[in-house]
Amino acid sequence: MMKQAKLKFPVRLFALLCGLLLSVGAFAQNISVTGHVKDANGEPIIGATVRIDGTTGGAITDLDGNFTLEAAKGSTLSVSYVGYLTSKVAVSPNVVVTLQEDTKALNEVVVIGYGTAKKEDLTGSVAAINPDEMSKGITNNASDMLVGKVAGVDVQTAGGTPGAGAQIRIRGGASLNASNDPLYVIDGLVIDNNTATGMSNILAMINPNDIETFTVLKDASAAAIYGSRASNGVIIITTKKGRAGSKPKFSYNGDVTLSTIAKKYDVLSGDQYRKLVGQILPDQVDNLGTANNKWQDHIFKDVISHHHSLSMSGGLKNMPYRVSVGYDYDKGIVKTSYMSRFNSSVNLAPSFLKDHLKFNITAKYMLEKDRYADAGGAIGAALAMDPTRNVYSNDPAYRFFDGYYQTINTASFTDPTWTYTSNSNAPQNPVALLNLKQTFANANDLSGNIEADYKVHGFEDLHIHASLGSQYTDSHQSDDISPYSFSNNYYGYHGITRYYKYNIVGSAYLQYVHTFGIHGIDIMAGAEDSHYHRSGYNEGGAIQHASDASAPSPALRSEQEWATHNSLVSYFGRLNYNLLERYLLTVTFRADGSSRFSEGNKWGYFPAAAFAWRINKEPFLKNVNWINDFKLRLGWGMTGQQNGIDDFYYAPLYVRSDSHAMYPFGDTYYYTTRPNRYNGDLTWEKTTTYNAGVDFAVLNNRVSTSIDYYYRKTHDLLATVDIPAGINFGDQLMKNIGSMANYGLELSLDARPIVTKDFTWQVTYNVGWNHNRITALDATATDWVWVGNKISRGNNTRIQKNKVGEAANSFFVYQQAYDKNGKPIEGVVVDRNADGKIDDADRYYYKDPAPDVTMGLTTKFIYKNWDLSASFHASLGNYVYYDYLSRNAIISASGLFSNSAFHNNTPDNVALGWTGTTVVNNYLSDYFVRNASFVKCSNITLGYSFPSLVTTRTGIKTLDGRVFFTWQNPFMITKYDGIDPEVANGIDSNPYPRPMSFQLGVNLNF
Repeated sequence: MMKQAKLKFPVRLFALLCGLLLSVGAFAQNISVTGHVKDANGEPIIGATVRIDGTTGGAITDLDGNFTLEAAKGSTLSVSYVGYLTSKVAVSPNVVVTLQEDTKALNEVVVIGYGTAKKEDLTGSVAAINPDEMSKGITNNASDMLVGKVAGVDVQTAGGTPGAGAQIRIRGGASLNASNDPLYVIDGLVIDNNTATGMSNILAMINPNDIETFTVLKDASAAAIYGSRASNGVIIITTKKGRAGSKPKFSYNGDVTLSTIAKKYDVLSGDQYRKLVGQILPDQVDNLGTANNKWQDHIFKDVISHHHSLSMSGGLKNMPYRVSVGYDYDKGIVKTSYMSRFNSSVNLAPSFLKDHLKFNITAKYMLEKDRYADAGGAIGAALAMDPTRNVYSNDPAYRFFDGYYQTINTASFTDPTWTYTSNSNAPQNPVALLNLKQTFANANDLSGNIEADYKVHGFEDLHIHASLGSQYTDSHQSDDISPYSFSNNYYGYHGITRYYKYNIVGSAYLQYVHTFGIHGIDIMAGAEDSHYHRSGYNEGGAIQHASDASAPSPALRSEQEWATHNSLVSYFGRLNYNLLERYLLTVTFRADGSSRFSEGNKWGYFPAAAFAWRINKEPFLKNVNWINDFKLRLGWGMTGQQNGIDDFYYAPLYVRSDSHAMYPFGDTYYYTTRPNRYNGDLTWEKTTTYNAGVDFAVLNNRVSTSIDYYYRKTHDLLATVDIPAGINFGDQLMKNIGSMANYGLELSLDARPIVTKDFTWQVTYNVGWNHNRITALDATATDWVWVGNKISRGNNTRIQKNKVGEAANSFFVYQQAYDKNGKPIEGVVVDRNADGKIDDADRYYYKDPAPDVTMGLTTKFIYKNWDLSASFHASLGNYVYYDYLSRNAIISASGLFSNSAFHNNTPDNVALGWTGTTVVNNYLSDYFVRNASFVKCSNITLGYSFPSLVTTRTGIKTLDGRVFFTWQNPFMITKYDGIDPEVANGIDSNPYPRPMSFQLGVNLNF
C-alpha cells in the first residue's frame, strides 16, 4: 500500500498545481454540508466539482477528496469529474459520494471497414475525430475540417476558389503517376474518386454540419480490408443520426462571412515603371501611358458570403430519423467567381423483430451552381500588364475589344474593317479576360445507401449484413468567349461539356461475435461487387464578330460522345481475437478482381495482420489507477492501387477521331479511326506497410498520446514513360516501372491541463515526419522520368523529375553562382561537371515539394459560457518553384519590350535592385526553388453559449445555442516571398489566393 501511495501523491499535487482548487462559494443556506468524494477503489478524487442543482455556486474537493459548502434543505448535489460519470445525491450534513468510471471513452465505437470496433480494441493505426463546433473554423467543405487535425495527414485546400476541395495526402504519396488520393467511404458507400466536370470537389455532396465523425485508416493493417483502393489510406465519414424514442429536435446553423485578399504581389507602379523604362530604353518612354494603374485592385474585391443549415432529428419507438437541408453561397475574391450549393440528406434507422432486424437508410442530394473565373490567367495578366495604361480606352481602335485597352498590332488585315488586332504575345487586359469569358457550371448529385443487419434468431451472436448503395452525378458546363476578347481576334467561342457518372456497390457479409471465457472472437467474411460508369460529350465552335456581319459563322462542332466503365469484384474477411482483454490479434484478407487488367493479372491479393498488447491490463499495472491506457501495436499489411489507369488499357482498341482529325472526300468530311496505345502486361501497384505504435493515457484520460513509426514500400509503380517509336501506337505508355519507399514518425497529443468548474483549457497537437525515396525505376532506356506541371518560361518546360535515389517530384535544376556578398551572379551557373561547358549534365536534383514535417495545434479555453479557440497548422521542409518570379525577373530591354513593342511589368523587389543588366536569366536555376516552410494560424474563434433563451411554463427549456465570431487565416509566419507558400503541386504560378475571412454565426437548438 505504501508503494501505491507514493505513486498517487504526485498526481494529487499535479492536480492541485494545475489550479483545480477553487474557494467555496458562500451561500446563505441553513445546512453546512461536509462531504468526501472517492472512486470505486476507495481512492479520493482530487478536484471534483460539487454543485448545487439550480444554482451557480459550488466547491472543489481538496487533496483528500473532501469538501464543505452551505446548502438548503431538500436540494441536490451534483458531483462530476473528468473520466467519471456524474453523480447526484441529496443534501445531508455528511455526504460520501462514489464516482463510477466513465468507460464511454475507452468503449467508444469507431467505424472501421465493414463494421465497427471499440476504440480500446483497435490494433492498427486509426485516428477518429469528432468535429469540434468551437474550434472548427470556417468549414465550407468536408475536407476543411481535417486541416491540421490528424498526425501524418497533410491537407492543402485548393486555394480560394469558391467551393474547391483539397489535396489530401496520408503519410506522403505512395505512387508516381497513379492516384495519391485516399479512398473515401461515406455512410458505408465507397465513393468514385473521379470528380465530374462542373462539380467543385469530390466531397461536395456532404454538408459539413451533417458530419458526425471522421475515421482515418492510416496503416495497411487497418486499411487492407479495402484492398486495391487503400494504398493511400482511407477516410471514413459518418453523418449524424437521430435517437429512437426522442422528441423532434431542430437545429439551425447560420453565418455571414466577409472575405478579403490577405496579400497582393508587389509590382511596379506606373511612375516606377516609367522611371525604369527611362533607364533602360529612354526612347520608349513616349510610348507609355500616363496612368498609375494598380491592376490587381481591378480583379480582387471584398465579398460577403452566407451559409445556412437546418436539421430535424428524433425518433419514433423503433425508427430514429434525421432530415437536414443546407444552402451555401460563396463569392470569390476574384471578380466574377462564385458558388451556390444546396444540400439535403435523410437518414432513417428502423428496427424490427425486437431489434433483430435493423436498417440504416441514407440519401443525399446536392445541387451546385458555379461561375468559374480564369483566376490564374487574370492574376498573371494583372501582374504583367503595363501599369501606365487604364482599363478602358476611348481610342476608336479599341472598339474591336469592346473598349478595353489591349496591346495591339496594326494593319494585320487588308480589310479596312480590321485595321487592328491584338498582340498574342502581350499580356492581356485582366479585367477584359474576366468579363469577356464566362464559364458556368451546374451539377446534380444523388447518392444513397441501404444497409440491413439481421441478428439470427436463436443464434444471436451471428449477424448477416448486406448493403446496396449508388451515386449518380449529372453535370453541365458552358464556356463562352466573346468575339471582342483579346485571344480571339475574329471569332468568339461557345462550348458545352456534359458529364455523367453513376456507380453501384453491393456487399454482403457474415459476422460472428462471441466470448468464450477468456477468449473473444469476432469473425467476418463477405463479398462485394462494384461498378463505375462514366460518360459525356463535348461540343464547341466559333462565333462571328458582331462588327462583321458578312463573316461566316461556323456551326458548333459536335464531338464524339464517350463512355467508359470499370468493375471490381471482391472477397474479404477479418478475424479479431481477444485474449484476457490484454492480447489482441487482427488478421484481414481481401482479394480484388479488376476489369482494368488482362487475364492473368486481374486478381490482386492483400493480406494484413496486427497485434496489440494492452500493457495497463497486466497484473503488475492493474492497480496503478492513474494509467488509463498503455497499448503497444504492431502491424503489417499489403494494399493495392489501380486508379490512374484508363479503362480497357490492356486491350488493343480502335478509337474514333474528333472533328479536328477528319478526312475529306470531296466536300464531305469523315471521321477517322485509329488504334489506341495499350499495355496488356500491366499489373497491380502494391504497397507493403510496417507499423509500430504506442497509445498512452493517464490521469483519467486528461493526457493521452499516440506515437507511430511506419515504413512502407510500393512495388510495380505505375507511371507513363517515353517509349521508342514504332513499338506501340503512341510515343508514351503506362507501365509498371519501379518501387518507392516512405518512412516516418507520427505523434499526437491531447491534454486538458486545467479543468475546474468554471474554466477548462484543452490542447491537441500532432506532428508527422515523412521521408520519401525512389528505390527503383526502369523507364525503358533511363532511370528517370519527367513529371509535374509545366512552367511559364521555355517551350513546354518541366523542371521536376523522378529518379532512383531521389525524392518523388524532385526539382532538376542548375546550381546558381553567387558572388562573395551572396548575390546571384547574372547569367552564371555552376559547372558541376567540371568539363568547361554548361549542359544538362550540370543539372542536379535539388529539393522536392513534399514537406518533411507537418504539424497541427488547437488550443481551446472555456470559461463558464465563453469559449476561445485557435487552430494552427505548419509545413516544414517543403519547396516550390517560384514561377511568377522566374517569369518576370529579367530586367532588360528584351525583358520589358519585344519586337512588337509590348510592355511587361515586373516585381518591384527585382526592379529596385536593378544594376543595368539582367538579374537571373536562367529560369532553370535553383535560384527560383524556394523554401516554402510556413506556420499558419488557420482560425481564431470566440463564442458564447447560452443555455436557454425560451422556457415553457412547465420549466422545459426550448431554445439554446451559441453565437460566435471567427477570424480565418489571420496570420502566417514564413520567409517565402510569394503570396502563399501552401502550393500543392510544387509550381507557384498565379494561384487563386486564400482569403482572409471574418465570420459571424449562430447555432440554435430548439
